[in-house]
Amino acid sequence: MLVGEMSQQECKELLARLGFGRLACAQENRPYIVPIYFASEPDRLYGFATMGQKIEWMRSNPIVCVEVDEVRSPIDWVSVVVTGRYEELPETDEYLKQRERAEALLEKRSLWWEAGLAAAQTRGKFDRDRAVFYCIHLEEITGRRASPDPVEASPHPART
Repeated sequence: MLVGEMSQQECKELLARLGFGRLACAQENRPYIVPIYFASEPDRLYGFATMGQKIEWMRSNPIVCVEVDEVRSPIDWVSVVVTGRYEELPETDEYLKQRERAEALLEKRSLWWEAGLAAAQTRGKFDRDRAVFYCIHLEEITGRRASPDPVEASPHPART
């Protein structure tokens, strides 16, 4: 297997294509990671949630990380890690255009709302939960790609 770095463009293309990953945040030196749906733009990711631990923790520590991957086989995969800064998009005039943009982009993805609704159902807080739209401003993106090694895949072993 060969593992190599992905270009910034390849990383952004994967984010745009997949739209599903894991978001990591931390509070008081404790990590927390959850699956999320997101919509991507070149400099940010947009997400949706209902009130819960993830939003509370990101409010208190806005430095977050998102990981996405696509695994075709143990020797054929791609993985992108993004670090960035959480920003909530509240229902105010100041954030109206950005919030509308987030919702319009997210609506292009099937099931974009499902994780937030499922979390609200689990907590049993339908009346208190409100939609929380947010964005993650991308600060660093790295990616790795694994592919089969043609030499290892050769039917004839190399002679030494």
